[in-house]
Amino acid sequence: MISEFLSILYSVFLPISLPVIGGALLKGLRGLDTKALSSLSLYVLSPALLFETLKNASITSGDIMTTVIFCLLNVVVLSLLSTLTGRWLRLPQTESSGLALTAIFTNSVNYGLPLVLLAFGQAGLDKASVYVVIQIIIMHTLGVYLAARSHFSAKKAVLSVFKLPAVYAALLAVVFRVTGYQLPDGLETGVSMLSAAYAPLALVILGAQMVGVREDAGALSVSRRGFWAGMTMRMLAGPLAAWGLLILLGVDGDLFAVILVLSSMPAAVNAVILAEEYDAAPKLVSRCILWTTLVSFIMLPVLIGIL
Repeated sequence: MISEFLSILYSVFLPISLPVIGGALLKGLRGLDTKALSSLSLYVLSPALLFETLKNASITSGDIMTTVIFCLLNVVVLSLLSTLTGRWLRLPQTESSGLALTAIFTNSVNYGLPLVLLAFGQAGLDKASVYVVIQIIIMHTLGVYLAARSHFSAKKAVLSVFKLPAVYAALLAVVFRVTGYQLPDGLETGVSMLSAAYAPLALVILGAQMVGVREDAGALSVSRRGFWAGMTMRMLAGPLAAWGLLILLGVDGDLFAVILVLSSMPAAVNAVILAEEYDAAPKLVSRCILWTTLVSFIMLPVLIGIL
């Protein structure tokens, strides 16, 4: 068990840690501003990755349907658990909203996709791409609602989805799969280059964001009850709920492993953007993002080793 754990650390997490450390050093020593890099990743590189992966993915319609059903059920379960936890602990409404964002949304894009690619190869990435597209849509609909609550605008949530190029890239990939059309060689090469650039840049951004989150988290005190509730929900309740749902749905093999790992990722960095915009305890969310990410470097190798 120990040798397998060390092997996973060496083959999977060492390659991931290098760009993460590089991003953290650039942020700490050079004050790296990740806004432009995040825009590049969101609007250019991740759509290219999702388009290429979904277009060529060896994934069945059954796997797609199973992933969709799982994601919807998982959101319902975690929403109920976070709501009940917030009421039980008598958290303020803002912290309850922050708890929900922490519990439900995982860092499946910047962290999850590179991890799955290294741990499970291209076949795992094919399955992960469907999960990620669904999560992006849920984040920009349900995520807005959870963060806003009292001043929620359904129109704004729906329209926000159509501002995301990744959604159009996914739809275009479906069209290509159905029609059998292929990109000209020159365009195919260009898309592949953009796709290959996604993983290292995403991990550099993650490292820089972790340092930024650490700086922000220290600015104000955070409720201990809220913090430990967020940590428990994301790193314990989330994986256990996912495991139970996957067994209930009869999922097995690579799809089981990929979805479980993605569901066990640390809290999504983008969750703090919603928390800040709608005053949903952004300091609580920031601190949970930092510590769930640090804990994941121990927890995820163990989980992958078990799988």
